[in-house]
Amino acid sequence: MLEIPIVMLLIIFVVNIVYVSLNTLRVILTLKGRRYIAASVSVFEVSIYTIGLGLVLDNLDQIQNLIAYAIGFGIGVILGSKIEEKLALGYITVNVISSDPSIEFTRKLREKGYGVTSWFAYGMDGDRLAMQILTPRKYELKLYEDIKEIDPKAFIIAYEPRQIFGGFWVKSVKRERIRNAKRKEADQETF
Repeated sequence: MLEIPIVMLLIIFVVNIVYVSLNTLRVILTLKGRRYIAASVSVFEVSIYTIGLGLVLDNLDQIQNLIAYAIGFGIGVILGSKIEEKLALGYITVNVISSDPSIEFTRKLREKGYGVTSWFAYGMDGDRLAMQILTPRKYELKLYEDIKEIDPKAFIIAYEPRQIFGGFWVKSVKRERIRNAKRKEADQETF
């Protein structure tokens, strides 16, 4: 079966897509501190990599195999990043600055289930409301929508915290509060 050139190209192509996707996933798991899962993924990753590279090196005189390997690598990067987006591991910290400190921003976000710490600040053009919000990454885009709904002119900066200790998120049910707030919001929209 490997003597058929198109089958060889297809195998090399698919093997590299799978390898690079696993590689991306392993790196992300390592960065998120999930060492043991990352190690398990790496076992499959290196096995697939060895097979794909072996097929290319055994047939190095055929440029189409190298091209299939390279294109598979590129598509694997895209697929790996899509997988990471869907998994959305970890948390995101969002700093928000509202130019209108009189908006009941903090209360509205807390009603939606977010953990919010707020304080008054002074900016170039006067008083501001500054907030720091922590949420699971899978709710990041929803948080941005909620912020823009409350204050379309809000200034937003987001980053991923490496460690979280204490505070609202450790004491509460974390994700469940946001899910419940979403359900409540959906129920209100249907009536």
